[in-house]
Amino acid sequence: MVTVFLFVIAGIAGCGVYSFTGGRTEASTISIQDIYNNADLGPANMGQDFTNQLKNYLVQNTNLSVVAEEGELQMEGEIASFSLSQIAPIHTGDDEINAASMTRLTITVRMSYTNTLDETMSFRNKSFSFYKDFSNDQNLSDVEDAYTRQIFDRLVNDIFNASVANW
Repeated sequence: MVTVFLFVIAGIAGCGVYSFTGGRTEASTISIQDIYNNADLGPANMGQDFTNQLKNYLVQNTNLSVVAEEGELQMEGEIASFSLSQIAPIHTGDDEINAASMTRLTITVRMSYTNTLDETMSFRNKSFSFYKDFSNDQNLSDVEDAYTRQIFDRLVNDIFNASVANW
């Protein structure tokens, strides 16, 4: 009985249509163009960092091979926004200006995804955005790298779910 179960599990995992990490595609290749940083702010290498993080995630969580161009699945995009905004005002008194106690770092990417095997799964210029709040006691330069990576983690996951996982 256990042996039959293991063969069934191995058959499902090996067929290429479904993986236990969530990727559901019959494609075997993906090409990801460099994601350009078109944001006014942010680190200069942000586009390359995001591209690498996206490629690494797809390689680790699917059976797809990354190819330079013309993959069965294709992605391209840009970092459209890297912004800071003040949030969580605090009460300082009747005659004083209310200050914010927190700052929100928001990153937005705009992606296009082409599935050459099933065009109905494709999308163009879809925006993905996420943020990280931090105390104004912290200096942006001290937390920027760590928070940018955390935001990228979420964006990559959202892009994966919208494209390869088709959720």
